[in-house]
Amino acid sequence: MSFEDKSTIPELDMASCYFQANFQQKLEQMSASKMVHFENDQGEKLHGQLDLPLDQKPIAYALFAHCFTCGKNLLSSRSIALALTAQNIAVLRFDFTGLGKSEGDFANTGFSSNIQDLVSAANFLRTNYEAPALLIGHSLGGAAVLYAGKAITSVKAIATVGAPSDPIHVTHLLGDEAQTIQTKGEATVNIGGRPFKLKKQFIDDLHTYDLPTYLKDLKIPLLIMHSPQDTIVNINNAAELYSSAFHPKSFISLDGADHLLSSRKDAHYVGSAIAAWVARYLPEELEQSKLATKHQAAARIDDEEGYQTEIKAGNHASVADEPSQLGGNDYGPSPYEMLSASLAACTAMTLKMYAERKGWPLMSAEVHVDHGQVHHADAESGEEKKIELFSKEIIIEGPLSEEQRVRLKHIASRCPVHLTLLNEIQIESELK
Repeated sequence: MSFEDKSTIPELDMASCYFQANFQQKLEQMSASKMVHFENDQGEKLHGQLDLPLDQKPIAYALFAHCFTCGKNLLSSRSIALALTAQNIAVLRFDFTGLGKSEGDFANTGFSSNIQDLVSAANFLRTNYEAPALLIGHSLGGAAVLYAGKAITSVKAIATVGAPSDPIHVTHLLGDEAQTIQTKGEATVNIGGRPFKLKKQFIDDLHTYDLPTYLKDLKIPLLIMHSPQDTIVNINNAAELYSSAFHPKSFISLDGADHLLSSRKDAHYVGSAIAAWVARYLPEELEQSKLATKHQAAARIDDEEGYQTEIKAGNHASVADEPSQLGGNDYGPSPYEMLSASLAACTAMTLKMYAERKGWPLMSAEVHVDHGQVHHADAESGEEKKIELFSKEIIIEGPLSEEQRVRLKHIASRCPVHLTLLNEIQIESELK
């Protein structure tokens, strides 16, 4: 059965894109990533992971389709999702029927069932959260999201990573067993070191799809990402996809990456690039991102990303990490570097505000901060008592008098963060 037969496809109603619920209730609901389950069109339970932004309502939902015989927990899938949630885009990644923790027999699935699974996942999001505005597909999953794009009417943009220009391309992974499947009806093939049973219906199903022709009528903004060094799906596939698709379409070369994006750095780049690209197609949602977060600041770390920690400060996302010598990957500033940066930024802002209020010609203020520990001068002999030392170097530019410069030096020590660090501090912790 070809997926072009629309009578068999559940359509998503654009008017029902957004799940209506009290904002505060939804915010509580979205405080952490969670495991989810939903049924496919055969009544089988599919297992998914819904990755949510930290401490803030998502500006949009994305649906992620993994590569052939892969799963939702592939390193690249997790890393791409992490980069997207950092930009307030929630991501649902799930195991296709018969893979990972999802129910069903993989041998009875095919490309058409993958597309149907994506529609079922989109219906789950529409019913319980919000319908997906973005589809992302890796490898064969990229081809699947392209076909699912017409059936999921809430979709505003599609991104593919290492996708083939024709689904039948996947049969080259089957080697000599492809012929065995054709002659005997089924065979067990080894893919990525794991055995999978495939039936003739799988290959027959692939032959019913003509992706280049289909793309000419897709009319959805498309981002194609591919590595020139991809040895599984040659980059010529990206060229054919691009030439077949209508504008608006974009291409990003993933130079140096392998097909599976096994480098976490490459996967994070993909996720960040998709988030930046899709922003153009989410104008209403981006306005909603101005909504206040629950807390002034929040941080989240899990057991899969080392010490890499998601940071949310107000409406702004960033990442903290530890340097490599302390067991981290140095993907972001350390907590003390962030504290030093806070002191530097507050000092610079305070200088500018004071100069503006006085009408002084301060052209720029640059503040350098270093942090360390030094021996306490009042410590008793032999006592190892140390204090925290923040050293500030302040560079100010402008035709200022010596009196004005001296006054600005004094004002630099009166910035709110500076005073907070000198003040008595109490911290209350509550474990939930």
